[in-house]
Amino acid sequence: MRRTDVSITALVCGLGGSVSVALLSLATRPATFAVLGVLVAALALAAVRTKGPAQALLACAATFYAAVFAGAGAAALDLPPHRAALVLLAVPALTAVLGAVLRRHPAALPVEITGAAAGLVALPLAAGDGPTLALVLALCGVVAAGTAVREERRQVAGHLAAVCFVTASWVRLAASDVTAPEAYTLPVTAVALALGALRRRKDPQASSWTAYGPGLAATLVPSLVAAWGDEHWLRPLLLGLAALAVTLAGARLRLQALLVLGGAVLALDALHELAPYVAQVVGALPRWLPPALVGLLLLGVGATYEQRLRDARRLRESLSRMR
Repeated sequence: MRRTDVSITALVCGLGGSVSVALLSLATRPATFAVLGVLVAALALAAVRTKGPAQALLACAATFYAAVFAGAGAAALDLPPHRAALVLLAVPALTAVLGAVLRRHPAALPVEITGAAAGLVALPLAAGDGPTLALVLALCGVVAAGTAVREERRQVAGHLAAVCFVTASWVRLAASDVTAPEAYTLPVTAVALALGALRRRKDPQASSWTAYGPGLAATLVPSLVAAWGDEHWLRPLLLGLAALAVTLAGARLRLQALLVLGGAVLALDALHELAPYVAQVVGALPRWLPPALVGLLLLGVGATYEQRLRDARRLRESLSRMR
């Protein structure tokens, strides 16, 4: 048997044995913490003394058991799930710091991804408590923003940080039962759009999603949710006008984020407002007429399938050329 085969066999047996030992240690609390602590230390030490793909695998296993250790600690303190989520966030934070130390080391990215997976587990744990979920999302955004400082992680981590921060603001508004989100989101949107304009001036090649996407979404999405639950006509009208202006600006300036976000919000807002009237019209028509119209529409699309396909490709190419 070759030395490589022996190493692979030893690695598989070691990791399988660690899972068995970890499961057996759940019988008592002291054994759980002792075994998990030893596994984290032993696997981390083995990763330091190993090279190649096995090093990344051992480092990921150590990160996984560190997350389990954090979860066991939260359970030992009898924390509710949404509080345990905050404890679990220590793992992605530590792996982000470790990734900054390792930089371009081959094991850095797998360890950071494993730590980020622990952060994803924290989200459903915190879902039962709105304020805590907003805090968890904001902390995830902080970790992602810290990771985005590194040039090799900037593109992915920067977008993730923006998504986390914007989503945290939405969740916080919903948890606080805010009925007029625009009072809170419009100042943020104004500042974000101003900063985005400055960035685009310094770097014309910067994506419009990075420059303007978070700022626009911070107001448009909560306003759309509020408009769908609003029985009055003023908010949907103002939202529709604002979305139309954003869409036209995106088409005029060839900015993909403005065109897509504005168009989507405009379409959904119009759908909500027109849906009752469409339902009344459909209800007044003979029952056989709507299926017949749908059939005719399908026949028309099928007859011009190649042309519609070319139109879709041209639309996709036009969108892809936008910044």
